[in-house]
Amino acid sequence: MMNLPTTLHYTAEHLWVQETDDGNWLAGITDYAQDLLGDIVYLELPKIEGALLKDTPCGLVESVKTGSDLHAPMDGVVTEVNEALVHMPEEINDHPYKAWIFKFKPAETSDIKQLLSAEAYQALFR
Repeated sequence: MMNLPTTLHYTAEHLWVQETDDGNWLAGITDYAQDLLGDIVYLELPKIEGALLKDTPCGLVESVKTGSDLHAPMDGVVTEVNEALVHMPEEINDHPYKAWIFKFKPAETSDIKQLLSAEAYQALFR
């Protein structure tokens, strides 16, 4: 059974997003994605103040098995990146829903409606 917090929103490209109190959103990769990738060894983070275009690559996660693009969950702007993960990328394997990769401010908060619930995300793998 996949670990899927119901308080988060998901993309078909295996990112989770969560709104924070300051109007920014956190983004990270799902438990399913980290499990598929295996041991994560390298992260290429998005650029701070870089534009995000929904579904286009904005960063990279590399594991011992493969590399995988991070696809922007929504249009917006990157406001912060989790530099600690550059030195400890294995945190994503250990705690996928605590190890956020970047924060962003969405162009339109209503775009959240285009993301998946935990149930809808899980249905992609049945």
